[in-house]
Amino acid sequence: MFLDVKYNEKKRKERESMRKFFAAKSPEITKRELEHMELARAVAGECMVLLENDGTLPLAAGGKLALYGMGARHTIKGGTGSGDVNTRSNVTIEQGLAEAGYTITTGGWLDRNERKRTAEKDAYLRWMTEEAERRGCSPFLVSFSDPFAEPAPEMITEEDWRASETDTAVYVISRNSGEGSDRYDRPGDYRLYPEEKEQLAFLGRSYAKVVLVLNIGGVMDLSEIKEIPGIGAVLLMTQLGNIGGQVLADVLSGRVTPSGKLTDTWAKRYEDYPSAAAFSHNDGDVDDEYYTEGIYVGYRYFDTFGVKPLYCFGYGKSYTEFAIRTENVVVKNGQVILSVLVKNTGSEYAGKEVVQVYYSAPEGTLEKPYQELAAFAKTGLLAPGESEKLEIAFAVRDMASYCEKCASWVLEKGDYILRIGSSSADTQAAAVLTLKETVKTEILKNLFADAELPEELHADCTGAVTDDLCDAETMEEPGCDEGAAEAVEENGCGNRAAEEPGCGAGAAGGATQIPHILLCAAEIETRQAQYMEERELYTTDQTRMLTLADVKNGTCTVEELTAQLTVEELAELCVGTLRADGGSIVGNASYTVPGAAGDTSALLQETRGIKNMILADGPAGLRLQPVFKTNKDGELLPGGEILGDSYVSFDKNLEESQTDTYYQYCTAIPIGWALAQSWNLPALERIGAMVGREMEEFGIDLWLAPALNIHRNPLCGRNFEYYSEDPYVSGKAAAAITKGVQSCAGKGTTIKHFAANSQEDNRYFTNSHVSERALREIYLKGFEIAVKESQPFSIMTSYNLINGTHTANSRDLLQAAARDEWGFEGVIMTDWFTSQEQPALTGEAKVKYPISASTGCIYAGNDIQMPGCQKNVDDITEAVKSGREIDGYSVTLADLQYNAANVIRAVCRTSR
Repeated sequence: MFLDVKYNEKKRKERESMRKFFAAKSPEITKRELEHMELARAVAGECMVLLENDGTLPLAAGGKLALYGMGARHTIKGGTGSGDVNTRSNVTIEQGLAEAGYTITTGGWLDRNERKRTAEKDAYLRWMTEEAERRGCSPFLVSFSDPFAEPAPEMITEEDWRASETDTAVYVISRNSGEGSDRYDRPGDYRLYPEEKEQLAFLGRSYAKVVLVLNIGGVMDLSEIKEIPGIGAVLLMTQLGNIGGQVLADVLSGRVTPSGKLTDTWAKRYEDYPSAAAFSHNDGDVDDEYYTEGIYVGYRYFDTFGVKPLYCFGYGKSYTEFAIRTENVVVKNGQVILSVLVKNTGSEYAGKEVVQVYYSAPEGTLEKPYQELAAFAKTGLLAPGESEKLEIAFAVRDMASYCEKCASWVLEKGDYILRIGSSSADTQAAAVLTLKETVKTEILKNLFADAELPEELHADCTGAVTDDLCDAETMEEPGCDEGAAEAVEENGCGNRAAEEPGCGAGAAGGATQIPHILLCAAEIETRQAQYMEERELYTTDQTRMLTLADVKNGTCTVEELTAQLTVEELAELCVGTLRADGGSIVGNASYTVPGAAGDTSALLQETRGIKNMILADGPAGLRLQPVFKTNKDGELLPGGEILGDSYVSFDKNLEESQTDTYYQYCTAIPIGWALAQSWNLPALERIGAMVGREMEEFGIDLWLAPALNIHRNPLCGRNFEYYSEDPYVSGKAAAAITKGVQSCAGKGTTIKHFAANSQEDNRYFTNSHVSERALREIYLKGFEIAVKESQPFSIMTSYNLINGTHTANSRDLLQAAARDEWGFEGVIMTDWFTSQEQPALTGEAKVKYPISASTGCIYAGNDIQMPGCQKNVDDITEAVKSGREIDGYSVTLADLQYNAANVIRAVCRTSR
């Protein structure tokens, strides 16, 4: 009655020959491509951050420009790795400025620099090919661990200056990084090349106007820039996709006023970051990463410990000026609601402003950061003299801290100071919220104990956690009137000393009248999580063969359909379709859409109607193979695969009359870091919807994005994909992107990499040692926000371990936290090759920790193992049938049914 699902290569080839390709057969640029590039261009203009400007910007329209720097002609559109998008074109800065009407007068220097870069790139490619042969792997995998670094630029001479015939120079510094390796605190990476410093000094002496553009994917050391006279403007362009050159021209010319704000703290010295000494390779230990800074990440550290940064979190200049005034603060139904008036006080340029709301929690028995971001909002485009009133709200319970001793989120009694401003260091006190009794907002259980975690960093402002805190209950306060306000005198920073960092130049000076609002503890709900302790065995009385159509029309449940499946069928559903070990490279394992990352199993499609899901990489757009060929029978022909600098050519002997050629050109959107710096959530939703439409066009079900790991340290090689050092910004950005994608019916996101994935070196085997509180407040909080606000279709686990357990095998992380505490309803999958040996990927060096276990994934509730191998299926099947442990985990039939049912529900959601 039931299908024998032992993997059948012949059956797969039959399905391949019958598949439908969604790609276009015409090579002409499409209307969709043009429209989506314009949409990306409009949003990208808000992603740039103006760091410095003495009036140099904006530039006059047209005219001559001296253009220098490695990124001028080789503008980087995004980072390297599986998320690199294969686009039809990439508009460089040179091209974008020329299109905008500027005359580039340094063609001679650009040509010389081109020859130098070409020679170095050719040498790298030769080495990459030789190294791949030595290792026995794809050249692309070599580039993972040893990516090409942009060389120092060609020297600029007096002759170049004289020949430029202009008083204005634009210098572009470019840096790249990517998946598989971390950055280094050295020249040419985090620091400037000596040649770059010399050239900038020369330009500062030689030109009246000098603009420095940063075409980079992560924070770098700009402290030396401050010491170079003559640099009039510094613009953080980041990496903006395939229309970057046009966007830069829009901003430099004044067509667009920059309105981006930093989502990271830029330190004066790398050593100022609390994780600097021991991060990744810095201490020679890539096996164990100790998060000894605890909750003090980014501005939470700099503000609390009085370390002055180069540029603070939330900072960014404009071509105009704004005034921000708090008009009203009320508390209603558990929400803090602030009415804020923003006015463009400039006289020449229109612009947008970001209003940021911070809170300082009381110094109780739990130590707290000096301040934390609570909410933000961005205005529309305001003309000179124009105003806009913003209403910004957040929940009172969002100010709670996690207490490990009582395993609860707690609002401690005392004063909560609200500040409003344009950056973390430029705020004014707006209100004091007073809570007279400590309240537990949520009762949980500790899930992530680590006996090996050393002493964490502490601020000397609190005492030990007391039994009184843990015994706190919600109590009715006599005369409690939530939201009642009275005017009190507040000197700058309230009950935090006024001289503490974070008050900033824009903070209220002297005694000012601000509202004092009483919070009613009795109206703050105490919630208690309910945990799944044991999984239920699914059964059914129905004897006919059930299908997915029966589930959709309501004649059976997912559980009943699942109950009819054999162990072998269930195991197949929980493993991706790649079976030829080593037959693919990362992110190119789909049999259905060439260049897509992978497929789930379709072996039950004919008998049960359970189709496969097609997954494509992100997060800078869809990464697909741009051109592919088939024979007239529809069989895919070798060639056309492109990953970074690795390209597989088509057979030169192919006759066009015997083949069909298809085209899949997708839009490269700004990197995640850039998108977050727009602080514009509706714009991010529009970008998400744009990606969703491309998923519809090319037949993609799940986008392996967005990525929202925390910028714990600026040297993480993958920070360009991630949003911020702040979990609130990260979660809100991911939720906005997800809402946009999932506005397209049947299309879903996969938020990743879950969790504490802050290191690329030795990424498959590194063990992140993190306290429970730091995990919950910093590294899990963004995922929690994204889940609760947008219900992404999927979550992808990370490669690393957390406190000794692989994330892919952590039932506490996947079941207890994501599903039981947050209410996640979707499917969970591994990252690629998490649970299968791949020496070409993971290297052959001796490692301290073993690879993740296939059986452990099923035990944990990690529903799909990607891209899948036969050993995954065999191990799962044997463990269930024999009842014995395999690789340290016992798996029951109920466990396997639970995972498979989650896969079937995901198929229902993505059914076309």
